[in-house]
Amino acid sequence: MTDTLVATEFDQETGVATLTFNRPKALNAIDVPLAEAFLAAVQGLKDLPRIRCIVLTGAGRAFMAGGDIASMAGSPEQAGKAISAILDAVNPAILLLRSMDAPVIAAVKGVAAGAGLSLALMADLIIAREDAKFLVAYNGIGAVPDCGGSWFLAHRIGAGRAAELMLLGRTLSAAEAKDWGLITDFATEDNYENLLAEITRKISSGPTRAFGAFRELTDRAFGDQLASHLEAERAAFLEMTRTEDFAEGVSAFLARRTAQFRGQ
Repeated sequence: MTDTLVATEFDQETGVATLTFNRPKALNAIDVPLAEAFLAAVQGLKDLPRIRCIVLTGAGRAFMAGGDIASMAGSPEQAGKAISAILDAVNPAILLLRSMDAPVIAAVKGVAAGAGLSLALMADLIIAREDAKFLVAYNGIGAVPDCGGSWFLAHRIGAGRAAELMLLGRTLSAAEAKDWGLITDFATEDNYENLLAEITRKISSGPTRAFGAFRELTDRAFGDQLASHLEAERAAFLEMTRTEDFAEGVSAFLARRTAQFRGQ
């Protein structure tokens, strides 16, 4: 793996493109440079000939541990600026991926938390390793999901179970996530790569244009357009940065202590 923040590999024979978040020492936590690299990588997919499938994964021990909380510390204005800079790149990347015909597979090992969970849910299918963990995490800093998290969660598992993840701060194992319908399938460490390869082969040999049309239809079926929802998430997140609970949540996270929320 190179030092590229989002590495792109493309197999011309199969038409499979792989995008790898590459901040392994930070568990691929997303900051502005990683977000901008993600957008650039996704934009680069448009130039690939006969792309049939996109695999999104993370380098090292995790898929993505969420947002880089340290960048959200400071005044509400500083936090808002950092968050908006991330979303200025991530939201267009999400919309571009959802507009392409090629199905997206999230390949998850380790943790998918916060923005990492949102980006995994953005995929059409999620294939996980047995050790994978899934959690909303935004409740821990007094914020709300972004990167489409609230949209994809409600549509994939329903409002009730989405509320359970957010309000109770539940962490799901791969087996639990499969039972909930959050992910497509999971496998042991020994069988994970084989399962991922099998699913990728099946998808990449399918009717790509029909798959793209099907995704567009299912997105439309839910009524609320994703683009407008992404901006509603941004507005809600920025509003939370002005609360006492958000300041406490970020401070507690960075100090590795339990947050003491007051509902303010």
